[in-house]
Amino acid sequence: MSILFQNTRVLTAQVDDFLDAMSEGALLFRHAVDDYVTGDLERFRVRVEQVGDLENRCDDLRRTIERRLYSHSLIPESRGDVLGLLETLDDVINTAKATLISIEIERPELPPSAADAWRRLAETAASTAEAVVLAARAFFRDPHTVSDHLHKVYFYEKEGDRINEDLRRAVFASDMDLARKTHLRDLAQRIDEVSDAAEDVADRLTIYAIKRTV
Repeated sequence: MSILFQNTRVLTAQVDDFLDAMSEGALLFRHAVDDYVTGDLERFRVRVEQVGDLENRCDDLRRTIERRLYSHSLIPESRGDVLGLLETLDDVINTAKATLISIEIERPELPPSAADAWRRLAETAASTAEAVVLAARAFFRDPHTVSDHLHKVYFYEKEGDRINEDLRRAVFASDMDLARKTHLRDLAQRIDEVSDAAEDVADRLTIYAIKRTV
């Protein structure tokens, strides 16, 4: 996978597994929101459980990688950056899981007229997460190419902000009661937080990649 881990095949495989789980979690998040919007609650619950399983796997892999890095005194010059990167990546899938659980518990009533906007917001959040996973893979393989992926992270994050704002404007311009408006506003914010978490990773990656290429 990487010149960074060229002598540690087990560690390389574990980081690959971590990033694979992250990517799969982003895809499932997108499909879960789509299932909820279309009213397929049974399928939605299955997706929520799957994302929860992947989040637990990411937690386990992150801890395993951390122990291996310290117990074998591996890459001491980059250890802090690698661990910081994995922790912030873990925040992305944690946020996705927490958002889906909130939907499962609170059962927000989505206006049918805005169904496409909710789908697009979730799709953009997932795309931001997927783009940052590609950037993270590039960091381990060839840090010179990280910037090739980061611009997509920032593009999708801005697009998510725009959709979020449009959704909230539409919600508060409607004749729904205030409690429902507030509920839907909070849901839009939570979905968009997945993009925000991915952007935080991108900000770190920008610095880490520069450190590895100077």
